[in-house]
Amino acid sequence: MRKLCLWVGLFIVAALSTNVVAAGENGGINEEVRVQEYFHSIYDHIDFTNSAKLSYEVFANAYKGYLNLKYAGLLNTGKEIISICDFNLPSSEKRLWVIDIVSGKVLFNTLVAHGMGSGEEYAQSFSNDENSHQSSLGFYVTGTTYNGEHGISLRLNGMDNGFNDAALSRGIVVHGAGYVSERYIAGNSKLGRSWGCPAVSDKLKLPIIKAIQGGTCLFISHSDNYYQRTAYWLNKKLEHLPENAVMANINFMEVLRP
Repeated sequence: MRKLCLWVGLFIVAALSTNVVAAGENGGINEEVRVQEYFHSIYDHIDFTNSAKLSYEVFANAYKGYLNLKYAGLLNTGKEIISICDFNLPSSEKRLWVIDIVSGKVLFNTLVAHGMGSGEEYAQSFSNDENSHQSSLGFYVTGTTYNGEHGISLRLNGMDNGFNDAALSRGIVVHGAGYVSERYIAGNSKLGRSWGCPAVSDKLKLPIIKAIQGGTCLFISHSDNYYQRTAYWLNKKLEHLPENAVMANINFMEVLRP
């Protein structure tokens, strides 16, 4: 009887797989439910034991853009790492997560600065303009490193037209800074601010840059209404879900255990 139930269960999964994997075929509510079920399965796989817990909504937005960039051939598929800055949070909180999607491990959860033109403790305004000294929202693909004013730094290629595609010309990079530290917060109640770069601590700049360089996804997130409504990679319909998405629906097999 148990074998029969198992085969029936597998048949159901197979029947569902067309809808799960081919996210672009039928549309509608069921399709979105399947997408969210899969996203939740990836999110639940992440081990936040030793870090702050990233908002699911922010993760889901980041992961959707990550998949769209991946399917467009813009990411290094041999390095499935996603970095997420949640700029809804104050600069005094650890609002940068670097996550290994395959292992579910949080590689880093640490402080990150926003641009001085974006606000004080909270980032509230954003720009793609030269000399604005504001942070730019959206998806980036990490590039190569160089040694500059702040030592080793990581170039960022902005992928969202009109939001961050001027990142290279503006010199928006990941770099270390002395104003990104718990000690600085203790004396000022907030981090120092950059000229628009997602600056990290001097102590962690090298390991973070090594982990994310060379074609990985960085998402700088905020609930900014215009960005949420119009950004391309965030709103682009997924072509499909990964082939292993079907496995996210096999949890019900647990009920078959005696």
